[in-house]
Amino acid sequence: MPMTQVEMETLLTDFPYGGCRAHGEADLESVRRLRGPLRELFTSDRDDAVRLVNGILAGHGARLQLVRHDEGDWHPHAIEASAPLASRIAVAAAMAMIDLIRADELERLSICTGNLCDGIVVDLSRNRTRRFCSTACGNRAAAAAYRARKVRSQARIP
Repeated sequence: MPMTQVEMETLLTDFPYGGCRAHGEADLESVRRLRGPLRELFTSDRDDAVRLVNGILAGHGARLQLVRHDEGDWHPHAIEASAPLASRIAVAAAMAMIDLIRADELERLSICTGNLCDGIVVDLSRNRTRRFCSTACGNRAAAAAYRARKVRSQARIP
């Protein structure tokens, strides 16, 4: 399903990326094209993830530096704030994957178990039990399970 301008605005609100927030149809299309490469990255094994991370960083001209902005303290950035939005998203994903690769924690990434959903689950829970990509997806699964139980129990009533 293609991302809409509204969905991209929600993404930028939920996950603020430094730099310019102005975006048009060309930016939206560039972000859409990231879906395949990022899905490949998030579902790959450790060695393939290293290859993909290195490719993303090189392909977007990443250059690691420490920066401080807004209310935050010093932290690493690997791409200029003036870079295109899709590049900033790709490099941010690659940088996050570096942490997972170094900690050998790729099992924290999985595919959502929600019916008709193939979203990526990022499980940061202590006991590693997260199964759904979002609260909404988990709620849909719980509602469907409830309806199925209700139908089964009504079928048993004479």
